[in-house]
Amino acid sequence: MKFPLQKLKQAGDEPFVFEDDVDISELEEMKNDIRQIPPVQVKGQATMQGEEITFQFTIDGTMILPCARTLVDVEYPFHVDAIEVFSTSPFYEEEDESEIHPVDGEVLDLTPYIKENVLLEVPFRVFSEKQEAYDQAPQEGQGWQLVTEEAQEKKVDPRMAKLQSLLNDNQKED
Repeated sequence: MKFPLQKLKQAGDEPFVFEDDVDISELEEMKNDIRQIPPVQVKGQATMQGEEITFQFTIDGTMILPCARTLVDVEYPFHVDAIEVFSTSPFYEEEDESEIHPVDGEVLDLTPYIKENVLLEVPFRVFSEKQEAYDQAPQEGQGWQLVTEEAQEKKVDPRMAKLQSLLNDNQKED
């Protein structure tokens, strides 16, 4: 989502209103939990005061994440309200903790800031509400197996098998 600075300057005192669907599918290839993310809808306005441009916008979309219990796909809808401030001043020096971003050239690209705000919305973990997800969950894998509590109670730990045989012998004598 790119904006020519000339277009923003022409708006004058009136806010420059924008709305578009933005493809941020590159987030799927990064090392995060996002399996799929269709284009997100971005709406907002930009106002220019002197050499500062303030973007107030919202991002609405849905991302597909893995369920923390079963690893099946879970749709996670999100809504982000964001404010980003840019400076066109050639004398502006970015400070370490500054919230003002410098603009290089004659075009302002908002896409990296949209991606950043979406990445901040990825939850630590999500859970599927559907029972089918638990049925589809793998029951065993390389070096592990799902064991229910009932099966665990019936199964004797191999280290305790000798003790179990002693208990069985004692019960037979009684």
